[in-house]
Amino acid sequence: MGSNRGFTLVELVMVIVLLAIVATISVRFVALSTQGAVDVSSRQLRSFSAVIISEHLSRALREALPGSIRANGDGSCIEWMPVVAVSNYLNLPGNANPDSFEAVPLAGGASASGRVVVYGYGSNLYTTGNPGPISPEATLPSGASPVTVAFNGGANHRFTAKSPERKFFVIEEPRTFCQQSSFLFRYRGYGIQSAVASALPATMPGREVVAGNLVPGSLNFEVVPPTLQRSGVVSFRFQVRSQQTGEMTNVSQEVQVRNVP
Repeated sequence: MGSNRGFTLVELVMVIVLLAIVATISVRFVALSTQGAVDVSSRQLRSFSAVIISEHLSRALREALPGSIRANGDGSCIEWMPVVAVSNYLNLPGNANPDSFEAVPLAGGASASGRVVVYGYGSNLYTTGNPGPISPEATLPSGASPVTVAFNGGANHRFTAKSPERKFFVIEEPRTFCQQSSFLFRYRGYGIQSAVASALPATMPGREVVAGNLVPGSLNFEVVPPTLQRSGVVSFRFQVRSQQTGEMTNVSQEVQVRNVP
């Protein structure tokens, strides 16, 4: 008569223990793989954010009027005047109260409006005195050469110096980047101020959020002003922190501001 065989209690316990070990290892492996994917994704997102911030700062500063870039005492804010057009003047009136001058028109029949700057090197561009290197609001019209650049509202202005290349810039009102807490803000529409980061708007549209997730107090600007022999250089550094992992990425970069009198 044949005997019936089955699992003993010891065998059953051993199978359960082995299955538990395999399940534990599998769960741990899946958890580590998932965490690794999350960490890689966080690093990529943080690096991408750092590149965008760095490129945004660099592009803005490259378009700055040479000599207009300045930083505050602790380096947390930087201010500049954006250039919107560049052309050559044909003459600068020498009388006491000129209200216009003749210039070469912009290519493609474009026009431009803003303040006019002629040879601002060695001068404080954040003063609007007359005479001075920076004029009141003016309009550079389109048309055939020559065109007449007139100061708006019949204003008068006399420039203190002439450019060796008869070059003039049309600029917009100043802009400022500042870090506050973990945010990078861009400010506009506050006018020309004697001190950096003064009279800045507190709300939109004068204040815009450029980026977040910066390590508080990590943004620092250093400005080497241009001279007649070399271009200006702006260096900046900051840290970006991941909200998920707390890891940080350090960024440092230099931007050359071409000196074109």
